[in-house]
Amino acid sequence: MEYLIHGKYLIVTPKKIVKDGGLVVEGDRVIEVGDFSQLRRRYGGYEKLGGERKVIMPGLINTHTHAAMTLFRGYADDMELNLWLTKKIWPLEAKLKGSDVYIGTLLACLEMIKTGTTTFSDMYFFMDEVVKAVKETGLRAVISHGMIELGSEEKGKKELKESERIIKKFNGALNGRLKVFLGPHSPYTCSPKFLEEVTALAEEYNVGVHIHVAETKDEIGKIKKAFHVKIGSEGVVGYLDKLKILGKKTLAAHVVWVTEEEINTLKRRGVKVSHNPVSNLKLASGFAPIPKMLNKEVTVSLGTDGAASNNSLNMFETMKVTALIHKGYFLNPTVLPAWKVLELATLKGAEALSLKKVGSLEKGSKADLIILDLDKPSLTPVHNIISQIVYSVKGSEVTTVMVDGEILLENREFTKLNEQEILEKGQATAEDLLTREGGS
Repeated sequence: MEYLIHGKYLIVTPKKIVKDGGLVVEGDRVIEVGDFSQLRRRYGGYEKLGGERKVIMPGLINTHTHAAMTLFRGYADDMELNLWLTKKIWPLEAKLKGSDVYIGTLLACLEMIKTGTTTFSDMYFFMDEVVKAVKETGLRAVISHGMIELGSEEKGKKELKESERIIKKFNGALNGRLKVFLGPHSPYTCSPKFLEEVTALAEEYNVGVHIHVAETKDEIGKIKKAFHVKIGSEGVVGYLDKLKILGKKTLAAHVVWVTEEEINTLKRRGVKVSHNPVSNLKLASGFAPIPKMLNKEVTVSLGTDGAASNNSLNMFETMKVTALIHKGYFLNPTVLPAWKVLELATLKGAEALSLKKVGSLEKGSKADLIILDLDKPSLTPVHNIISQIVYSVKGSEVTTVMVDGEILLENREFTKLNEQEILEKGQATAEDLLTREGGS
């Protein structure tokens, strides 16, 4: 399809804004960007989207989630992480079937599309079902089979075999909309030997590694207890560095409890960080030192985590919280300005996931974009459009979503999905799952 899209503001990148801008899409690409009045003369026959009271911007990129955990939304709230995992989440996850994950992922995709996310990075189970949902919804995704080995050689072999199967079957699928990373859950659920094997497999297939790192203050103790290893002042990051799992294609989620030296190691190895502030706040995990990482030029992106620990997959909410908590923590209102936060949710998200031509709307970029409606009380007046996006937009202002040049949402209506049917199936699946678990 061919589209000419008009906006009062066209956000090419967070630092490049075109007023009364126009954007031309042919197939899956942006082919022209500029003044709408000029583009209208050249592309007048193209299908028109947007309008004078609209904002065109890159789709948001959620670099860390467990999509099917929408089924657990509100199930285990107000608990600390270890009890939350061991007493509530893991026992329930043991009852999951592939069909549950399919429905849960569809439900997540509904929420993400309606709140402007066009790409998400998922670590979970039953990846064939996740791919089925991604195919049907039209989103872009990076998937990782979540591997929890717990020091069992037999289990480790099965996990690696399954991950290798997924790489061979899905990496680069769906016209390039799908990528595969390896997903060792964490250094406290995966042994040193297993993490070394993960590194070798990642190098063999030239894929990334998605792993939880230094999420809680007691993580070093959990690693020591699980695998009887020695970890000193080098911390969790130093421990992982010795295992050679840290590299330019490593996506480290959370990274809350790290020292200056560990941040230096992240920079030196080219590790990418996924900051999940809402989940970290809800589980009282702490405050990741994101401004310090950015000062060291570590690549930082944003994620929601799963809906069980957020309870939202809304990246606009994540952007606002990101900006606010660091200002408050450092007692400095200039920390993490709005344009920088938007960059973390777009360009840096693409960089974290090793995605090319995604995260901006420059000529030649993939046509992954969203359109916002400015005719809202909360968005009037506009003095600084980037500030409005980060501090005022709630997600309900998203009217249109396009991925790879295909419209997924138009006038807040899904073009490919039956929203009500998915909502009903999501509720029924969650209720059935609790029955299987015995209720709580």
